[in-house]
Amino acid sequence: MREKSPHILNASSNLLGFCLLIITSLKITNTDKSTYLDEFVGIAALLFTMSCIFSFLAIRSENEKYKIKYESFADFLFLGALICIFLAIGMLFIKLFH
Repeated sequence: MREKSPHILNASSNLLGFCLLIITSLKITNTDKSTYLDEFVGIAALLFTMSCIFSFLAIRSENEKYKIKYESFADFLFLGALICIFLAIGMLFIKLFH
């Protein structure tokens, strides 16, 4: 089985930075109060952070059983964060084009 943990760690950390950039932009422009966009992105940032932690644990784990569990959990959290980003983008498009 090919290890996915390094890829999950790389993608999660990059997308975490993207989420923090969005949250900062919303706070600076004071548009965080008019939408739920910052809440969705905040949840995504939390999930990406947890995904980073579990993928790191999977990389560092010597026990194969724990490695598989950590990697599966990191993968699941990563998918949840992507769904939050998808919902945030959907809200943004609805707000822009409605």
